[in-house]
Amino acid sequence: MTRPAPQEIRTARQARTVALVLAVTMILWMAAQVVGGEMGWNPRYAFLFDLAALAAFFWALVVTYQIWRARRG
Repeated sequence: MTRPAPQEIRTARQARTVALVLAVTMILWMAAQVVGGEMGWNPRYAFLFDLAALAAFFWALVVTYQIWRARRG
């Protein structure tokens, strides 16, 4: 069996990183919403967690687009 090309290995590593970031972001965001609601945190903190989650999702979208473009070309 032949070894995959270095480009394919890098693409697979990027895809795994994106998947991990998406999963961890969603879990942390949901946990922050639950904990914040239970502990009566100021709504500012909820918005802070929302913005952090949006930033992580945007990063994942950009990297996914880069992966898609690299595989097309």
